[in-house]
Amino acid sequence: MPLYRGFSSQEELDLEYCPEARLGDPNAFDKIIAQRAALSETAKAELTSRRADIHYGQTLLERMDFYPAKPNGPVMVFIHGGYWFDARLKKENYIWVAKGLTDAGVNVFIIDYQVCPVVTIDEITRQCRAAVAHIYRNAEQFEVDPNRIHVTGNSAGGHLTAMVALTDWVGNYGLPWDTIKSGYPISGLYDLEPFRWTWLQPKIQFTADEIRRNSPMFLVRENLPPLFVSWGADESPEFWRQSQEFGAAWTAKGNSVVFHPQDGCNHSSAISGFSDAKSSLCSLIVEHMERS
Repeated sequence: MPLYRGFSSQEELDLEYCPEARLGDPNAFDKIIAQRAALSETAKAELTSRRADIHYGQTLLERMDFYPAKPNGPVMVFIHGGYWFDARLKKENYIWVAKGLTDAGVNVFIIDYQVCPVVTIDEITRQCRAAVAHIYRNAEQFEVDPNRIHVTGNSAGGHLTAMVALTDWVGNYGLPWDTIKSGYPISGLYDLEPFRWTWLQPKIQFTADEIRRNSPMFLVRENLPPLFVSWGADESPEFWRQSQEFGAAWTAKGNSVVFHPQDGCNHSSAISGFSDAKSSLCSLIVEHMERS
């Protein structure tokens, strides 16, 4: 009996869903974290108008940093990855993400959230949605345009970006149905079922019900915001498949999708373009935001 689709063993699934395993270096992820910490320190020195540790909820990790670029300008909310469990990854590791976007005139919020198994995936999704609602309701205080809020994120943050785009803003928050104008999930996970059978399960402890409630692939409906779905062309076949099938599900309900596999990029480098306003990734995203 296969565990998931055609995969019959945990080892097969781990190779697909453990990006570090494809880099050929057991210390690769630690090196990436160190490199990004250095990038963030450099960006922090340049982004002097940063407002740190804004609380959007009641718990200590419901915080976000704000990087203003242009009064009453558009907003991008960035949700970092870490496979829903890695407490080493925080908003401070991603300050560099704000550099390219703010240089392009986009106001940026980078959010933190509590991770599994301290909380469930349901709670992580709720926290990310609460952050967007807080930004919308306090747009005047932040001097940003509440009618131009967009969201992006990578890996687990790509999944959470999709879940934010699926939010029932009217029914659950009393906000406009189109609170999110567009979404940019990068290297995301949209069907969570395979993770029950991988190295991740002891760390994330997903239940079957949680997987059903939090798999964007199967929650798509009509009248959702346009998406720009991206991933690294050097990623595993499963990351390719998940992105392509999720986008197909989005369009099957009459919604808009742009696909953007990035040549020469892997799971980690697929967001590197955010550091430079002139990069292909950053330029394409800003253009898409302007059309949305």
